[in-house]
Amino acid sequence: MQVIEVDGYNARCEAKGVERTVSLFMLQDEPVTPGEFVMVHVGYAIQKMTEEEARSAWEIYDEMLALEGG
Repeated sequence: MQVIEVDGYNARCEAKGVERTVSLFMLQDEPVTPGEFVMVHVGYAIQKMTEEEARSAWEIYDEMLALEGG
């Protein structure tokens, strides 16, 4: 997800038109700023990613969903 806004240990993030509040607690040793990308699992940002890594992850996920549905 892409970080839109940071407020302490919480961030407003967006991916594919969906916005969520995400905890940054697990990344407290790494500053996170708006515009950066994070991998989110059950509401927690678990690692920072580059834009290319995020795009690639979404492409793979979309392929998996297409195969599951087809």
